[in-house]
Amino acid sequence: MELKVYKTDGSESAKTVTLNDSIFNIEPNDHAIWLDVKHILANKRQGTHDTLEKSTISGSTRKLKRQKGTGGARAGSIKSPTIRGGATAFGPHPRDYSFKLNKKIKRLARFSALTYKAKDNHILVIEDLALEAPKTKTVLEMLKKFNLENTKTLVLANSSNTNVHLSARNISRVQVIRTGDLNTYDVLHAKQLVIFEKSVEEINKMVE
Repeated sequence: MELKVYKTDGSESAKTVTLNDSIFNIEPNDHAIWLDVKHILANKRQGTHDTLEKSTISGSTRKLKRQKGTGGARAGSIKSPTIRGGATAFGPHPRDYSFKLNKKIKRLARFSALTYKAKDNHILVIEDLALEAPKTKTVLEMLKKFNLENTKTLVLANSSNTNVHLSARNISRVQVIRTGDLNTYDVLHAKQLVIFEKSVEEINKMVE
């Protein structure tokens, strides 16, 4: 698959790049995508939630009223979950939500997500942006040239392009990640995928 390479000012250049069909033109596997997204979101969960049960809550264990003869339901300790301010019944406790997922499934999901972006024409290849120092205004002006300032955009930059990462990290609706950190969730979460020219080579080598 060939795509045109655009200049940072929004105009077309004479160059084109070839996207590896083994990555951007496969038969998408929706189940693999579901598994990988579930895996990524599960790993992000802290799992530090905790609730107080009858054995851990503070309070007297004295029986509130006699068992019979009051005309109401029997009542035990003030720590009972049925009483306001009492303990929580069957509440959550700290746990680890992460689970193992095979590398081949994760790679298939990643390639499937990239294939969907290619089929929907939501991939834009731009010439490398050379910044001597972090400059948010420069990156924002570049995005405006392509009418992407109000679009959820994922920008793939090569590992050496540190200034681009620093320049775009506080722009709303824009996420910049290194090519090596490419994952299924970020690709699907963004509407538009912007790839710098040097990053195309790194992506094409993912099947090696």
